Amino acid sequence: MSATALGMIIFAYLCGSISSAILICRLARLPDPRQHGSGNPGATNVLRVGGKTAAAAVLICDVLKGTIPVWLAYYLKVPPFYLGFVAIAACLGHIYPVFFRFKGGKGVATAFGSIAAIGWDLSGLIAGTWLLTVLLSGYSSLGAIVGALLAPFYVWWFKPEFTFPVAMLSCLILVRHHGNIQRLWRGQESRIWQKLKNKKKKTLKEIAQEAKEQEQDD
Repeated sequence: MSATALGMIIFAYLCGSISSAILICRLARLPDPRQHGSGNPGATNVLRVGGKTAAAAVLICDVLKGTIPVWLAYYLKVPPFYLGFVAIAACLGHIYPVFFRFKGGKGVATAFGSIAAIGWDLSGLIAGTWLLTVLLSGYSSLGAIVGALLAPFYVWWFKPEFTFPVAMLSCLILVRHHGNIQRLWRGQESRIWQKLKNKKKKTLKEIAQEAKEQEQDD
């Protein structure tokens, strides 16, 4: 491994460790996502406790945390195999942020941003898979799970040199969704439409209590 590749892996991890959800909520004077809702510092929980604008900002920043390091590594001529590890490092930073006591989100948006840097055709397929799954099932988590399962096959078809690192990235995403998988299996996972409907009817305190009981791992 070259010094450039190693440096980009470290840089990607540090970029991923910048928690967009926490910083944006502080700037907007919103509740700390680690202490409200599901307790997860991610776009979904920010949507729950802070609204669409803040959630959209978090989502964009989380995607860029994966895209920027991989793009930069590509222009620095980092070999394709190590580009995959740069992507993995960005997601690990998001999941285990060194700046926030190693408690982060699930890494889906950052993983998507990393794959977008590898190829827009791949990111388009994965985004389409997520959207179709959500529209058919109503489960956002199921969309992420199905997208993670199919991502290695998409990559193998279009850019096989990235298959192994993307497969590792998919495994990481699936491990982070183990709680959602269990709730889906038991029929206890709530649909995204129901979340939005309930948000209109319930107070922030009630939403936080329900989220902690039913979506601790969201």
